[in-house]
Amino acid sequence: MLTPQAIDRVVIAALAEDAPWGDATSDAFLPDGATATAQLVAREPGVFSGGEVFSRTMLAADESTTTAVLLEDGEHFEAGAVLATVSGPARGVLLGERVALNLVQRMSGIATVAARYVDAVADTRARIVDTRKTTPGLRALERHAVRSGGGGNHRFSLSDAVLAKDNHLAVLTASGVSLTDAIIRARARISHTTHLEVEVDRLDQIEPVLAGGVDTIMLDNFSLDELRAGIAIVAGRALVEASGGVNLETVRAIAETGVDIISVGALTHSARALDLGLDLQVEA
Repeated sequence: MLTPQAIDRVVIAALAEDAPWGDATSDAFLPDGATATAQLVAREPGVFSGGEVFSRTMLAADESTTTAVLLEDGEHFEAGAVLATVSGPARGVLLGERVALNLVQRMSGIATVAARYVDAVADTRARIVDTRKTTPGLRALERHAVRSGGGGNHRFSLSDAVLAKDNHLAVLTASGVSLTDAIIRARARISHTTHLEVEVDRLDQIEPVLAGGVDTIMLDNFSLDELRAGIAIVAGRALVEASGGVNLETVRAIAETGVDIISVGALTHSARALDLGLDLQVEA
C-alpha cells in the first residue's frame, strides 16, 4: 500500500504547499554552501512509523541530503531516542524539516494508538482494524501507520469491497426491496473474489443478511449483550465485525464477546501527532 509513488505524491504536494516559491528565510539568511546534520529525536515514548516517508521527504527537498533511519517501522522507543539522522545542505534540511516532521509525527501517533488497542485485546480472537475515516490525501500513510502499530486494514477504498451500510439499507427499504434479495443480486453482480459485507443495527436483521450469503456481518452500536446474542445467531456462518462506541475503555469487553473484528475510527481520526523534534548541528 505504501509504495514510493504513493509517498512521493504526498511529499511533493506538501513541499509545494509549504514552500511554493522557495524558503524565503533560508535563502535570505543562510550562506551558500552551509551544511547541517540533524537528528530526529523523540520527546516522548511511542511506536515508530514513517521511516521511508522521512527519507523521501528529505530527498525531495534536496537530492544531496543523506538520511539514515535507525528504527524499523513498528519498533517501540523511549523519550530521548534518536530515530533517524539527516545531513546535507542546510537549506535543504530546513526546507524538508516541517513536512518530514508533520508526516512522521502523524504516522507515529497513529501507530502508538493502534498498539494500545492491539495490546488491550491481547489473548482474544478479535483483530483491531481501521476505517475510511482518514485524512484526505493521507490514507496510504495513515493506514500503513495502523499496521506499524500491529493493527489491520479494512477496505482501502469504495472500490475494494462491497460494504452495504445503514444508508444503503434505507434506500432498499424505501424502494420496497428485501434485504435478502438485494444481497443475492449483489453477489451475482460481483466477482467471486470480491468481499461482501453488510452492516446491521438490529438483531432481527441478522438472519435476512445471512440468508443472502455474506462474508462478514457488521454489528453496529450493539450492546455487549446484543453482541453475544448476535454472535450466537451467526453461529460461524460469517465473520462478525463490531463497530461503534469503541474506545480504549470499552474495546476489551467488546473483544471478549467473541467478535472476529473490531473496527476503530479513532485510530486515524482522533490520534494526536507524537512529539518528535529535529535537532540541528550546524557546520561551518
